[in-house]
Amino acid sequence: MSRTDVTDASAERWALMAAGVTMLLWASAFVAIRAATPHFSPGALALGRMLAASTVLGVILLIRREGWPPRAAWPGIIGSGVLWFGLYMVALNWGEESVDAGTAAMIIGVGPILIALLSSQLLKEKISRFLLIGLAVSFAGTIVIGISVSDGGRSSVLGMLLCLVAAAAFAAGMVWQKPALHHGSALQVITFGCVVAALACLPFAGQLVSQISHAPASATLNMLYLGVFPTALAFTTWGYALARVSAGRLGATTYVVPALVVVLSWIALREVPAWLTFGGGLLCLAGVAISRLRERPPAQDAESPEPSAIEAAVPRSRQDSSVPVPSTDQG
Repeated sequence: MSRTDVTDASAERWALMAAGVTMLLWASAFVAIRAATPHFSPGALALGRMLAASTVLGVILLIRREGWPPRAAWPGIIGSGVLWFGLYMVALNWGEESVDAGTAAMIIGVGPILIALLSSQLLKEKISRFLLIGLAVSFAGTIVIGISVSDGGRSSVLGMLLCLVAAAAFAAGMVWQKPALHHGSALQVITFGCVVAALACLPFAGQLVSQISHAPASATLNMLYLGVFPTALAFTTWGYALARVSAGRLGATTYVVPALVVVLSWIALREVPAWLTFGGGLLCLAGVAISRLRERPPAQDAESPEPSAIEAAVPRSRQDSSVPVPSTDQG
């Protein structure tokens, strides 16, 4: 293995570790959201979350003195900020008001598939057969989890459409963010993406001010937790990973989140999952593992050029020796 291959493998290993931190924090966000939504409307919760994230990341940015991102990074920052940090969170919070958690999980599970398709078309990333198989297996696991936790028929058409909008916004925002990370650091891209999202959510400022004055302290703390950890920290580690791994392969790792949510809900909320839910979680994890497999490169012997006439005429022992081969140009 060459030094370049070792370096690439090490970089990808660190990227996957960063993605693992992101998955754990995103999974914890579902528990915090369930505790905050009874007291905050979807837009107000999204705005409060983005304001908290922007404040924390802004302080870190000033301490590190990274400054403004380059001009070339701004299209990706604005696109991901509006679509992923803004529209996705508002649409998902709103959709889950009239859609049960199981149906929402199944619809949002379309997101990684859309990421793979968009990254293939727009970023020219290669989709391997293992990635496709892994996506299919994990999506099947998401469906199993969704069926097992669905409360049966409470979903509205509007709610399902909002969840579908959230899935599309998540996919488009992530693919849009990838080029920005080639020009700016993960901290710059995520910080200003959160600022853009906060500006986009300003129409909900009146709701936030009104609701935060009546909400219990625990709900406000959950909103702040969402901004600091599942947003500020998790999106920064995600940006670090996205800068080093293809969008399609990294998007597949988000299927770890449903399995982690099952475990965290069991621990934090004492919600004992059914065996069918466990089975779906295992399918999600198996699909992610399959998506990480790499196809074997083609055999080098079939592509190696034929030896030249001189190399064929000289014995192998002489080719390997340090004695120079006589020139055939002597006349």
